[in-house]
Amino acid sequence: MCGWGLLLLWGLLPGAAAGGSGRTFPHRTLLDSEGKYWLGWGQRGSRLAFRLEVRTAGYVGFGFSPTGAMAAADVVVGGVAHGRPYLQDYFTNANRELKKDVQQDYHLEYAMENSTHTIIEFTRELHTCDTNDKSITDSTVRVIWAYHHEDVGEAGPKYHDSNRGTKSLRLLNPEKTNVLSTALPYFDLVNQDVPIPNKDTTYWCQMFKIPVFQEKHHVIKIEPVIQRGHESLIHHILLYQCSSNFNDSVLDSGHECYHPNMPDAFLTCETVIFAWAIGGEGFSYPPHVGLSLGTPLDPHYVLLEVHYDNPTYEEGLIDNSGLRLFHTMDIRKYDSGVIEAGLWVSLFHTIPPGMPEFRSEGHCALECLEEALEAEKPSGIHVFAVLLHAHLAGRGIRLRHFRKGKEMRSLAYDDDFDFNFQEFQYLKEEQTILPGDNLITECRYNTKDRAEMTWGGLSTRSEMCLSYLLYYPRINLTRCASIPDIMEQLQFIGVKEIYRPVTTWPFIIKSPKQYKNLSFMDAMNKFKWTKKEGLSFNKLVLSLPVNVRCSKTDNAEWSVQGTTAAPPDIERPYRAEPLVCGASSSSSLHRAFSPPLLVCLTLLSGVLSAKRL
Repeated sequence: MCGWGLLLLWGLLPGAAAGGSGRTFPHRTLLDSEGKYWLGWGQRGSRLAFRLEVRTAGYVGFGFSPTGAMAAADVVVGGVAHGRPYLQDYFTNANRELKKDVQQDYHLEYAMENSTHTIIEFTRELHTCDTNDKSITDSTVRVIWAYHHEDVGEAGPKYHDSNRGTKSLRLLNPEKTNVLSTALPYFDLVNQDVPIPNKDTTYWCQMFKIPVFQEKHHVIKIEPVIQRGHESLIHHILLYQCSSNFNDSVLDSGHECYHPNMPDAFLTCETVIFAWAIGGEGFSYPPHVGLSLGTPLDPHYVLLEVHYDNPTYEEGLIDNSGLRLFHTMDIRKYDSGVIEAGLWVSLFHTIPPGMPEFRSEGHCALECLEEALEAEKPSGIHVFAVLLHAHLAGRGIRLRHFRKGKEMRSLAYDDDFDFNFQEFQYLKEEQTILPGDNLITECRYNTKDRAEMTWGGLSTRSEMCLSYLLYYPRINLTRCASIPDIMEQLQFIGVKEIYRPVTTWPFIIKSPKQYKNLSFMDAMNKFKWTKKEGLSFNKLVLSLPVNVRCSKTDNAEWSVQGTTAAPPDIERPYRAEPLVCGASSSSSLHRAFSPPLLVCLTLLSGVLSAKRL
């Protein structure tokens, strides 16, 4: 709806509550680091209601920005001056100049000021039809905030100096209707005094034994336990189920993950049972679902994987972070599971430099879902939350859902992806996946500021394109991913032949002359990429046959593992006719990379699976 609502100055009504209008705001967060600026919010139909509680007797500023900065921002400023409340709608241009909006779309509902604080409550439409306003969607929103000790004068708001900031939020995440007891028992899975190397990326793994329960329990809430001051150091935490055929000797000490000398026991930990990423908060399961513990099928040993991001190479860091799991004997109706979908993490995921937009796709193929669901749950599974994940070049992610060639409602999307804010999105309505459906994790990247190729990989400066689906009832499927065929990618830049047999990684180019004896990575970087070439390459990659991974919980694979499939003929930003699977099989280069060898090469690259965030 594009229009004006009724203005209610609740703060001036007789009997109005001293601390607020009495309305509830289901979401609340602290925006600054000093405890001076609190934001509350909640959806009311087509409008969003806000409550600002700020330690100031001057004006309070709040708004939305495409980047978190002041340029091209949508701003509202309010306060109480001489006993009278005010609220004014502003916007900024590309030069950060503040201008009053002709169309005033923020509507004051309550205002109060005392000797220390100002409280303002207001609403606005999600979509105002005002070009100076930002539409509020399910995507990440970068809110900006500011305050001053003086109210707005005739010349407008005075400059706020350092009393300002930004925070990424998902304003339309559904409210959690189930209130959990504060007395719930819990246990911690937390690293102990882990020395963080002075390098940009470290994956640290530690095995833990789940407490022994005499009967079935359900984990119904999981919270991150982040050491104070390490909020930007901990990029993600993954929790995996491991083989149960161990003794407690595997618990002795942690080790760097994906290292040649890591314990063999780590290789059995393939099934993701929970994922947390930077910026996220605690996760509560729906009232009818829980993470099962205490039965033979449940984890006895788990692996905690923590990704440390240390781009400044700081020395002497010691960390004690992990997860806290709240559990109950009040068993819920369904056991939850996690499916990892998207692009298999590999150097064969390639993104050219200098591209304002480049799209990659990871396929959870219909062949995989057909086989796994027909065997385990022909009536389908129900998805209730999704975590979308990429790295620094990521700008948007969408998890698309198809049934019999028809696109359904997207399971989740974030068109304004923020690397520093990644959390599970609760679905407003659970969505069913049936045998024969297929999923596509579509990622949008920007590499304008990069001079070399960006590769799929573990570092935050490499890339990923993953979706983690929380669903019920639990089935024997943990990973459903793909990677595009490498051959046609190399043929695009003119590669004709490689040295065979492949004995080194990255493998070496034999011809033509300009790439002779170069690794395929060096050859891709030597190619003169332009925006036009990058667009053509993108069309090609989106049409290539993909190698499929379809993994069970016990590290085994469904029979479609390692097969190739042509991507479905769907609407894409870059439209291209799909190639027939194996169309280039006459090429000697293509024959060198049959699916089993593709798997081997991916393993050689140090990417044991697509499980890393």
